[in-house]
Amino acid sequence: MGTPRLFSSGVSPKENMKIVIQRVKNAKVRVKGQNIAEIKQGLLLFVGIGKDDNIEELQRLSKKVVNLRIFEDEQGRMNLNIKQVNGQILSVPQFTLYADTQKGNRPGFDASAPSSMAKEYWERFNDMIMRNGIDVKTGLFGTHMEVELINDGPVTIIL
Repeated sequence: MGTPRLFSSGVSPKENMKIVIQRVKNAKVRVKGQNIAEIKQGLLLFVGIGKDDNIEELQRLSKKVVNLRIFEDEQGRMNLNIKQVNGQILSVPQFTLYADTQKGNRPGFDASAPSSMAKEYWERFNDMIMRNGIDVKTGLFGTHMEVELINDGPVTIIL
């Protein structure tokens, strides 16, 4: 292996919380064939919590999600945020965002947070978004889910 990648400050980057954001016309989550959450226009978030994450990271990224201007205005430019379009959020926990495939063919998940920490931080992250007046629906932590969506654009952003 090579030398670890460094920031300009000379510090090695840590694995931060990971979020895949999809702008959707609608999205829903099913568990065992039953719909458990559904949204119309808004954002589908796949949220991965890393073992090195902290409350400041949750606050930073929840603020980023709330203020991200990825909805189109009257001129067709991505200029509006989730609140401005009265959109909803569907938040789905996804530890597999931390898959390490550097060695072999079976992914490792050592960088993901332990289950109890991941659940607590994911719930806190969702609460931070809700405190901004946004309707947040959720998947079910630690459960096999089926996620169905219609991506609008498509627009997919990785934080």
